[in-house]
Amino acid sequence: MVHQPKGILGGPGFYAVLVLCLAAVGTSAYLVLFRGNTDASPAPAQTEVTAPAPDLSQPDLSVDADARLPEDSAASASVTMPEEPVEKTDDTPVAAEAPNLIVSPLSGSVVAAFSEDQLAYNETLDDWRTHDGVDIAAAQGTKVLAACSGTVVSVENDDLLGTTVVVRQNDGCQSTYANLQAKPTVAKGDAVSAGQVIGAVGATSIAESAEGPHLHFSVSRDGTPIDPESYLKK
Repeated sequence: MVHQPKGILGGPGFYAVLVLCLAAVGTSAYLVLFRGNTDASPAPAQTEVTAPAPDLSQPDLSVDADARLPEDSAASASVTMPEEPVEKTDDTPVAAEAPNLIVSPLSGSVVAAFSEDQLAYNETLDDWRTHDGVDIAAAQGTKVLAACSGTVVSVENDDLLGTTVVVRQNDGCQSTYANLQAKPTVAKGDAVSAGQVIGAVGATSIAESAEGPHLHFSVSRDGTPIDPESYLKK
């Protein structure tokens, strides 16, 4: 029986060597791959941040710190509010005081003066008697004015003085306008002001017809006659 010599390739040693070689190759390949991946690892990507576009539809309300007014300027730019009105503490009502306005009832010459203290001759009646007013000559139709503001207390046809208007004045006096046209422009109870037309010169007086057209004007206070010319001049 012939014995063939045993080689390395045929025994168990062959497999052992083969395993060691494969292990070495695997280890080398792992080291190469691991080092390559470590050295060649890419740098982390940088994320680009894009600022949002400004919204032009909204006003920019931001305040620049450098643009602020200094304290002195801010104080000078302050707005002064108006003062509140002071309320009255006195509850007493305040009444308006109208001026004591007195006007002449018309312009003209005095043809018969005031003569309450002594008798005067009356041409129409052909006698002597007192005269409680003045007779002012004027053409028929001349406007007659209220001498002072007041209230009409009567409009009547006097037997001697003709159409007569009597006004109780606001100054406490009473004025009489006689020898007027038959239809005055005021009525009893009317309020009149100084200078208001109350009628016109007529020829209705029986007792003074000889004097021609004129206004008989008289003034009294508490029933006592007052010189009309002195009253008008005060």
